[in-house]
Order: sequence, then C-alpha cells, then structure tokens
Amino acid sequence: QNSKYPQNWKKKAARNPLESLGQETRLDVFRLLVKAGKEGMTAGAISDALDVRPNTLSTHLGALSRSGLVHAERDGRSICYRASLEAMQGLVTYLLQDCCGGNPELCAPIASLVAGGGCEPGGKC
Repeated sequence: QNSKYPQNWKKKAARNPLESLGQETRLDVFRLLVKAGKEGMTAGAISDALDVRPNTLSTHLGALSRSGLVHAERDGRSICYRASLEAMQGLVTYLLQDCCGGNPELCAPIASLVAGGGCEPGGKC
C-alpha cells in the first residue's frame, strides 16, 4: 500500500490527483496507462497512441507522477510508466465511502462495475 494514500483519505490528499485528472490530456494518459495494466508504456508509445508531442507529454507525465497516480521505472535505456492502481483505488474509495446514504442497493451498479460486471448496452450500469 502506498503510504501517500492511506485507506482513509482526507479531502486534502484527494485534491492533487483530482486536479491532475481535471486536464484532458492527463486524463487520457492515465486512462491509457490503466488500460495498459502492469506492462505499462514508454513515453514514446504514449505519445504515439495519443498523438501528443513528446515535450508536452513530459509535462503531463510529471504532473501525474507528482500526484501519485503514475509511477516511472527505468527499464534499460527506456522509462516505463504505469498507473498506480493503489492510488486510483484509494481515490475511488474516498469518493464513494459515503455513497448512497446507507442504502447499499443504490450502490449496486457501481459495485458491479468494480467487480467487472460492466454496463448494459446503451450505457445503463
């Protein structure tokens, strides 16, 4: 578990990752890295996939890294970027911890998504 993101998040700890994801390119990068999973991606592969200039991407990767949502790891001559699933889980848990006002049946669609149930055709979850 990442000590920067304890199970019981506080509002202040959640602000930085949320602010980072509030920018369109950073949100695209984060979602792409979540999709890439444990394998992660190099900056060049991210740049190609999202059609983002390398110097611009570097700025966005820096912001995501500082927020704790992305980790970089040297792999030979390359740097591999991975989404921090622990940080994402902590953030989602913080956002949903008081969900549904004590009516768990209202949270069932969200729980189904988390469990891998997905959404129904037409976007209904």
